Amino acid sequence: MNIDKLSKRLETVASFIKPDMRIADIGSDHAYLPCYAVNQGLAKAAIAGEVVEGPYQSAYNQVKEAELSDRIAVRKGNGLAVVNQGEVDCIIIAGMGGALITDILENGKQKLVEVQRLILQPNVAAEKVRKWLLDNNWQLSDERLIEEDGKYYEILVADRDKNKIQYTNLKKELLLGPYLLNSKDEVFHRKWRSELNQWKIILNELDKAESNEKTAIKKRDLIEKISIVEEALS
Repeated sequence: MNIDKLSKRLETVASFIKPDMRIADIGSDHAYLPCYAVNQGLAKAAIAGEVVEGPYQSAYNQVKEAELSDRIAVRKGNGLAVVNQGEVDCIIIAGMGGALITDILENGKQKLVEVQRLILQPNVAAEKVRKWLLDNNWQLSDERLIEEDGKYYEILVADRDKNKIQYTNLKKELLLGPYLLNSKDEVFHRKWRSELNQWKIILNELDKAESNEKTAIKKRDLIEKISIVEEALS
């Protein structure tokens, strides 16, 4: 692996690291992101956290091979258990589902007291992450939506010291992202047209399924989301 080059997704994530920050990359896999960030001078030190033995060993070997062991600590542990309080300024969690990201943040809340920035890239359910940030006094300060290899990725950046966003339509902004709604670029349109098509297929299947309380709730939720997205795209 060339530590001077990342995927578009991880490069976009890394672009939100403030100069001289100490970062922790949770679920670091091969530690590509910490190696890149430290090597490029984006971060002054890093922790690469992994819970699974195989990826932990891959991360450890990658850091050693890059000769960055003096600035990157590779640790095995669950979520924010790999971080000591006050040790980092920025937590990065990329490439997981939104529900898992919020679980990691919720379970490690005490480790976030002195953290200044969160850079989060949920593969799905970004609205769950936005809701957690809102409920826990983290201010969403930037968002990016990118497309890479036919997949769409939302990157959410939250800070401690920002003024609160004034949400005007909470459900819509949590689902689609207040900053992304402002730009509504071509990638935004492509992503949400694709989601709409999927939801309509699911809704069609639910219409054929046996009606019960669970399917009724799911249908209501889908119909509401479809309405929100169609209005945003119009």
